[in-house]
Amino acid sequence: MRAMGLDVGDKTIGVAVSDLLGLTAQGLETIRRTKKKADYARIGELIKEKDVSKIIVGLPKNMNGTIGPQGEKVLEFVEGLKNRFKVEIILWDERLTTVAAERSLIEADMRREKRKTVIDMVAATYILQGYLDSRR
Repeated sequence: MRAMGLDVGDKTIGVAVSDLLGLTAQGLETIRRTKKKADYARIGELIKEKDVSKIIVGLPKNMNGTIGPQGEKVLEFVEGLKNRFKVEIILWDERLTTVAAERSLIEADMRREKRKTVIDMVAATYILQGYLDSRR
């Protein structure tokens, strides 16, 4: 069974999944958010399709460790996940993952327009890989 990483934002949700051994994270897709029901439905499809047993959700924290308005929105989204799916859900400190993702895309010489379409998926990959690495 695989783990799924989510980078939940206001407009998009970046999605990554682990390999079957739980060693590496690969970007899967960026979900364009429309309605919560549709967002959860797509996540549910991916859980079934990829045989996901665990979801790692990036929790945005302030640099001092407190949870701000965006973190509160993510916690609310996680409650919806818990109410809909029978999988383990783990919150993961995502501070600076988007910065790291942006930096790696710039280093790969990706154009700004393309970066905007994949940044959340890459951030989800960083979140999931951080979790996978911590288990070793």
